Amino acid sequence: MALDPTKYKDWQIAEDSEQRMKRVSQLADEMGLQTEELLPYGHYVAKIDFKKVMARLKDTPDAKYIDVTAITPTPLGEGKSTSTIGLVQGLGKRSKRVLGAIRQPSGGPTMNIKGSAAGGGLAQCIPLTPFSLGLTGDINAIMNAHNLAMVALTSRMQHENNYTDEELSERGLKRLDIDPKNVELRWIIDFCAQSLRNIVIGLGGNRDGLTVQSGFNIAVSSEVMAILSVAVSLKDMRERMGKIVVAYDKTGSPITTADLEVDGAMTAWMVEALNPNLMQTIEGQPVIVHAGPFANIAIGQSSIIADKLGLKLCDYHITESGFGADIGFEKFWNLKCRYSGLKPHCAVVVATIRALKSHGGGPPVPPGKPLASAYLKENIAWVEKGCENLIHHINTVKKAGINPVVCINSFYTDTKAEIELVRKLASTAGARVAVSEHWLRGGDGALEFADAVVDACEEKNDFKFLYDLKMSPRQRIELIAREVYGADGVSYTPDAAAKVKKIEEDAELSRLGICMVKTHLSLSYDPTRKGAPRGWTLPIRDVLTYNGAGFIVPVAGAITLMPGTASDPAYRRIDVDTETGKVKGVF
Repeated sequence: MALDPTKYKDWQIAEDSEQRMKRVSQLADEMGLQTEELLPYGHYVAKIDFKKVMARLKDTPDAKYIDVTAITPTPLGEGKSTSTIGLVQGLGKRSKRVLGAIRQPSGGPTMNIKGSAAGGGLAQCIPLTPFSLGLTGDINAIMNAHNLAMVALTSRMQHENNYTDEELSERGLKRLDIDPKNVELRWIIDFCAQSLRNIVIGLGGNRDGLTVQSGFNIAVSSEVMAILSVAVSLKDMRERMGKIVVAYDKTGSPITTADLEVDGAMTAWMVEALNPNLMQTIEGQPVIVHAGPFANIAIGQSSIIADKLGLKLCDYHITESGFGADIGFEKFWNLKCRYSGLKPHCAVVVATIRALKSHGGGPPVPPGKPLASAYLKENIAWVEKGCENLIHHINTVKKAGINPVVCINSFYTDTKAEIELVRKLASTAGARVAVSEHWLRGGDGALEFADAVVDACEEKNDFKFLYDLKMSPRQRIELIAREVYGADGVSYTPDAAAKVKKIEEDAELSRLGICMVKTHLSLSYDPTRKGAPRGWTLPIRDVLTYNGAGFIVPVAGAITLMPGTASDPAYRRIDVDTETGKVKGVF
């Protein structure tokens, strides 16, 4: 019997449930995996040799494909991962062969405010501690591969500064003439470390490198993570790795990892990471964990490989996209589905009464602080006003030609009147609506949710992309801003305008997909603007090029690729039982 989530913390529920979880070998047998296709990491976690599985099941029909996204969240999150796990458990209770694909958590949120994204209450992915603290080392591999490119770049800059062309030639090197003031890449670390956003490296002398400005981004924003998300094979990954632009020479031409002859070694770090990880829900259904979070500053999707694998191993495959439909779903729709060739049967938009109240006029929801008592009381007016945000996201899903299902991720403090109002307004907007109590009751609480998804999957849809890659990057950015965010238009800083103009002059670069960087806390660029704001322009301050991943990356507003750690982070409450070695406090 699982613990009561109203009385126990998520980590306590996970620890209790782990006493009854299946060994990964049993899980694999139930999924139909063969012995040589499972690569165990202990008794309860494994990698799957996707190449072997895909070769064996190449003629197996694909399962129903469901994406889970959400409304614009509060800083606390609205239970998208929890709802993904809850849906897997609900379909399991309906005796469906089901599999979920979620993203691996970053150490930044895990040790900060938001937690590890393992789900919550009675809808969790376990074992929690390995999931939250590095799992099988994929993010560590990404850091090593990415930072190796920085090592290659900075050492090359030093050598080119210290040696003549003849001396470089003696060492088997050709001068790349790297411009130290035009370096595209930064270092990465898997923590929120605001003091590392802007640094100076190479202090000391010639032996200590070239003195230049640099900085760190969070690991999951790395182009290497993006490549892991979209690659379909080791060959594909190897080719993409050599296209990463690390800097520009003094004529403005790109310098790539292939130019630095580091792309092969980078790929070597990533060979094992290409295989997805296998875990389970607390009710024993399989969950694939692969690629990373942060759809506001990255693609934020479970990997294409995970989805292709899942679609061969079950009848219903549920994949997760980061944050709201304006960010995570938009990238699933126009990037991930374009590169994978897969078409979803429906998309779930997760909503909570709490977030709807926030969008409808409720007080601020500051991260790391107790929720205002006003959110625990019925307020129909706030909910009704906040549904403008929900309806905006429903309409975004409908623009993709996909059947939307609204999951009201119900808290035990929600009132019947509030829930019925959301049901009425969302239904009028053209969505199926289900109330789900998976957090409180697990799969038994998600039966209505599961039934709505099954029903939606049986209805035909007319999936279509928002834009054609033949459109110019500026036209596509404008289209996303207007049609997905609700902006009146787009403005550019002089630097961003010059960068996008240069991209448009290159026939190959101009055909890359658009991967927006924007706050997740508002449909706009301003995190304080709630609901469905009108009368604003999207300001683009920078434009990056992820040539290996296949992305043009416009950066909107003041958002940074390195989040900061708050004053009361989670690591203050995480510890280890020195007798048992068990970690406690991770959530």
